[in-house]
Amino acid sequence: MSTFDFPPSITSRPTYGTLEPRAGKFHLMIADAEGAEAILRLAEADPSLMGKSHIMYIPGETGDRFTAKLEALAPKQLYVGPSYTAAVPRLRRILQDAHMGLQIYLTGTEGLMGQAMLEATTAGIPHTAIQTEHRGSVARRMQCVHCKGITENVITDPFKCSHCGLNLFVRDHYSRRLAAFQAVCIDAEDPGNVPPSVELYT
Repeated sequence: MSTFDFPPSITSRPTYGTLEPRAGKFHLMIADAEGAEAILRLAEADPSLMGKSHIMYIPGETGDRFTAKLEALAPKQLYVGPSYTAAVPRLRRILQDAHMGLQIYLTGTEGLMGQAMLEATTAGIPHTAIQTEHRGSVARRMQCVHCKGITENVITDPFKCSHCGLNLFVRDHYSRRLAAFQAVCIDAEDPGNVPPSVELYT
């Protein structure tokens, strides 16, 4: 299992549940990496979902470990893409053509779920029609509040901004508008006084 229990935090930090089958005419399932495990469990709980499901899967570092298993579910459609960015045009088209009753299931890393959630809500999908389940990496998608640059897959605190080079403190404050956590300079008042980086949640 690739689950992780996040410690209690501030209210802006997203919380995640467990995917459950829901009634609906069409089901959109978006996952990356170990998120495939949640889809496989969902299909086991209700195999009838697959005939009405479009699965979008980004294998990432897991390679093809889960692809064949997802294919074996025989969903109505299965897209396996190289990255979330590559999948966005397809996702936007699906959301554009969506009808009442669409159910959305997001699972995998926080970066994937946050960005897909932003696309869905921007398209007018209500939060009540979107489920999330975290699986796999605890790496974060961070925005530097100083230069506004986004650094993907941050796993240490503090970390160096990939855009402006500032030493940044990993905060739990999350922006749904940006689908990213917020990071601030850790040595603004005492330049160069930066504590050693430690891995998140160790």
